[in-house]
Amino acid sequence: MSVADLAPPPVSVQAQAIRRAPPVHTEPPLVRFAVITVALVFLALVIGLPLVSVFIQAFAKGWDTYVAALADPDAIAAIQLTLLVAAISVSLNLVFGLVASWAIAKFDFWGKSALITLIDLPFSVSPVVAGLVFVLLFGSQGLLGPFLQAHDIKIVFAIPGIVLATVFVTFPFVARELIPLMQEQGTAEEEAAISLGASGLSTFFRVTLPNVKWALLYGVLLCNARAMGEFGAVSVVSGHIRGLTNTMPLQIEILYNEYQFAASFAVASLLALLALVTLCAKSILEHRLAQEH
Repeated sequence: MSVADLAPPPVSVQAQAIRRAPPVHTEPPLVRFAVITVALVFLALVIGLPLVSVFIQAFAKGWDTYVAALADPDAIAAIQLTLLVAAISVSLNLVFGLVASWAIAKFDFWGKSALITLIDLPFSVSPVVAGLVFVLLFGSQGLLGPFLQAHDIKIVFAIPGIVLATVFVTFPFVARELIPLMQEQGTAEEEAAISLGASGLSTFFRVTLPNVKWALLYGVLLCNARAMGEFGAVSVVSGHIRGLTNTMPLQIEILYNEYQFAASFAVASLLALLALVTLCAKSILEHRLAQEH
């Protein structure tokens, strides 16, 4: 007999609410048409048109100019740094999100509400302020600056500072996707597994993790999208060193300020393409999550 056989079947709170909800009153066709039209026009003007303009400007001077802009050593370095920082940040936030959500959803402990509040902190703090905090901590005139200089450790204006700033602004995404789902599922399956002799880690990897796999991937996807597109915090701690500490958003800004519009929009189009891929993957994961509930 498996753990799933012993545990009561999870019932979606959302499904219960739908069953109890009163019948939906259909609006007149004219009202529906007006609402849908306003929404579509707004989306086209605010999101669609700017996005299309980016690709038009990127290819305005031809394919050869576009490829040359992306093949520029500084652009290649910016792309590589963006992918590296995103990979490190997402990995760290993946571990933190799993541990934090598991602790919050499955256990009661002192300081639980404070931990939930701290997880939401980056949503309310400006990214520029977050970057400034790291400068005040690790900069040459900062709190730990003399110690770092004495040991020849560079954090600000180097890759470690960019990673720290990115981790700060992105760490709520994974945890915030997992906490509600884990709380909804409760602890019945985990308790059944432990009663059958499974260890804590075995219960986590064989029971808890499979139940939240799609929400986990969804959180990782959002975290990765924010990490690649982060500008404010990274701009403060990077130092804008060409070929060394410029991520793709910073490279776009520099090229645009230097009136290299073709190159700027070429890099921007690559970042926009990554955003579109993220959007498609997000839609697929949302569909899988809806199927599970």
